[in-house]
This record gives sequence, C-alpha cells and structure tokens, in this order.
Amino acid sequence: MVDLDWKAKMVSSDISNKSSKLSIPTPLRLLNMSSPLSTSASASSAYEYYLRLPELRMLWEAKEFPAWQNEVVLKPALHALEITFRFISIVLSDPRPYSNRREWTRRLESLATSQIELIAMICEDENEDKTTAGTAPIVDLTSSNGVLARECSSTEVWKVHGETTVVNRTSESSLLPRLATWQKSEDVAEKILYSIECEMRRCPYTLGLGEPNLSGKPNLDYDAVCKPNELHAVKKSPYDHVDNHENATLYTVHQILEAWIQTAKQVLKRIVLRIDAGNFETAANDGYLTEKIWKLLSEIEDLHLLMDPDDFLRLKSQLMIKSVNETEALCFRSKGLVEITKMSKELKHKVPFILGVEVDPKGGPRIQEAAMKLYAEKQEGNKVFLVQALQAIEGALKRFFYGYKQVLVVVMGSLEAKGNRVVTSSDSGDSLSQIFLEPTYFPSLDAAKTFLGEFWSRGQGGSGLTRWIKK
Repeated sequence: MVDLDWKAKMVSSDISNKSSKLSIPTPLRLLNMSSPLSTSASASSAYEYYLRLPELRMLWEAKEFPAWQNEVVLKPALHALEITFRFISIVLSDPRPYSNRREWTRRLESLATSQIELIAMICEDENEDKTTAGTAPIVDLTSSNGVLARECSSTEVWKVHGETTVVNRTSESSLLPRLATWQKSEDVAEKILYSIECEMRRCPYTLGLGEPNLSGKPNLDYDAVCKPNELHAVKKSPYDHVDNHENATLYTVHQILEAWIQTAKQVLKRIVLRIDAGNFETAANDGYLTEKIWKLLSEIEDLHLLMDPDDFLRLKSQLMIKSVNETEALCFRSKGLVEITKMSKELKHKVPFILGVEVDPKGGPRIQEAAMKLYAEKQEGNKVFLVQALQAIEGALKRFFYGYKQVLVVVMGSLEAKGNRVVTSSDSGDSLSQIFLEPTYFPSLDAAKTFLGEFWSRGQGGSGLTRWIKK
C-alpha cells in the first residue's frame, strides 16, 4: 500500500560532510512491540477521504436481500471485480507513450482471474451450506422459453442436453460487456468471460456478465446485487483535479484492495461463528479462502510496481500531505487492514476449543499433546483441515507484510522512503518486521509438529507412537 500522507524529507547535509557512504541511522527508540498495528487517526481519515471509503462502505453494508446471508461477503468481492473492469479501461485509455501497456494488461487479466476464482469459492460454499442454499437472488433462464426480452441485452444459448432453449441474460450496467465490444479490450474481456465460465462450473449459478453459460445455469441478478451504476458514481477521487495520470491508477488500486479487505473481514467473522458452532469443515473452507484473500492482497499491492516512477513521485508531491511521524507503517492507515490483521491473529485463541482441551493454568503441554494425538490418530480430519488452514492464514499474512515492505522500497526508493523507517532499518524493531518476524501464533501446533518430526527422524516405529498416544 502506497503512502498518500507522506512528503519526501530532505537528506541531512551532515551525511555528505562526514562520509561518502550512506549509513543507516540507528533508531532512537524501539517501537511498542505489543502494538505494531497503529497509526494516527488523522492519517487514517485522510486515507479514507481520498478513497471515498465511507460511501463505499454504505454500498457494502446495505442489506438488499435479508434472507441471503452471503450478501455481505459476496457484494464487496463483486465490487472489486467491477472496479477491475474500470481499471482495464483506464489502462487501455492511457495516452502516455511510456506506459507499459502490455504488462499492465497481463497483470489485470491475472488479477481478474484470481478474483473470479475467489468469488467462485464463495458461491460454492453457499451451495454446500444448507442454511444459505437457494437464497441468492437469481434469474431463472428457462422461464423465458427462449424469448428475448426487448428491454434487456441477452444472448440466446441452446443447452447441450435435450431440446430446452435457454436465454443467457447479460448485465446491462456492468462494464465487462462493453469492454467485449471495444477493439482495444476485446481480447481481455473474452479471456475474463471464459474464466468466469470455467471457475463457476461447480457453483449453483453463474454471474450473468455475458459468459457462454453452456450448462444453462441460473444467473445471479448481478445488477441488483452489485449496482454498478452506484459503484461507478464514486469512481472519481476528491483529488481528481490533480493533473497526473497515476492519480487514477493509485485511487483505483486501493479501492480494489479495500473491497477485498471488506470481504476478508466478513469471512473472518464467519470463521469464528462456525468454529463456535462446531462446524469445523466449513470453518476450514473459510480458512483457506482467507489465506487466498491475503495472497490476492499481495497481488494487488504488486500493481504499484508498474506505475511510472517519475509520475508517481510527482503525484506524492502534488498531494501535499505530510507524514505524522517516522515510525508508522504506511499500510496501517487502512483501518480495515489493521482490523483483519488483528482478527487473523486472534484465531489462535480458538485452538483449545478445536482440540477439545482447556489451557493448562500451570503452563503444561496439554494443548501440544492434544494436537499430537489429533495428527497421529487421523480420526478427525475436519479438525486437522481447520488447524492447518489457521496456520496457512498466518503464513499468508506474514508474506503479505514482507512483500509490502519490498514493494515500498522499489516504488519509492530506500532513501526516498526514509520518512518511514520501516524500509531503511535492517533490525526487527520496525512495525512491519515485528509482524513477519514475530514468533508463530500457534506455538502448541508448532511444538506438536516439531516433536512428531523428531520422533520419526529417530526412526522409531509407528507402534511406539501409538503407545505414547494411548498413555
């Protein structure tokens, strides 16, 4: 995440006078190791104002379909995908001759495919959960008897099985069907449409964006759920008057990022609810979905690497906003990112409940032993899947912050980013390093695997392990 509230600081003349080599300044004090996730309220407010997040949250949190529990999870994901369609238009309309249009196109195709994969996972989960199955707002394509309605754009499709004719409804408000008719974006749009067709094959319905829909599935009422017209009404930032093409790029990238952060927050809430209800299998599915969302956030952050260095650094100067201090991590100006980071870490408190034991007040290895028993007996696969998913979330979270640190250096340069010490310090005292270098969130699970690994490395037979378990 790139800083929007930062202004480059002048390099001290003392450095050049004393030495020709650039030395890394020693931190005057260590950060609060217990709370690396912090930033100023004013910086967060400026970040939200720039992205018009209050308006976006109103769209994300509006409950249009009370019976559909998945709405709060799927809606921001669809918004992120729709904003990506707008992003494709921005990139292909870029008049600058030095823009790397080819690589931008490839990255955005990949980003769209990754998002469609996650949307398909969300829809698959909806079908498997008996409490949510059949509650999504869909359009039954077979009810039209093959008649094309005058008031909507539709494509007639014949089902392979039997003689039933199906009319495949296409969204009128989404930008994707329009991209499919524009010469510059036709090939990109076609690839996205085929990705929708492939990824949604296990889902009870498809998105209705113009994909072939060869199986004749019902269509999600995309325009009613996503409301593309209302979403695109916030496509301009309050700083849209700034004459810099990277302004639209920066603004759009972060809107996509925040939309997926909103989805991640809802999925994390659902994990806790499902664990508390003893639905370990569905909680594990959500755990792996959360892991993939963290990886997607990294993919979104990497888009900053394609921005023109000179234009971007000029944009930072044009925004004319200063950083609050030298120790805050720029990405933590996103309240949503801070929240999902804390929520991901808090999942560690659910391990004793999953394993069916209580924490030993004397500090004994009670949880570790229960985890070893779980791994070795292989009798409760759903619990194994769940604890593995929780550790996968930890790994993806730490990779995100490590990757973000590298992106920040590449985009701004280590000297340019001196105002934020997280990119110039090699020690572990900075806020980002505290996150990806801190000990595991699941020490008992880690200890259990360490012990089992040591047990097997000594060449002891399975019978010995079985005797230990039965003790």
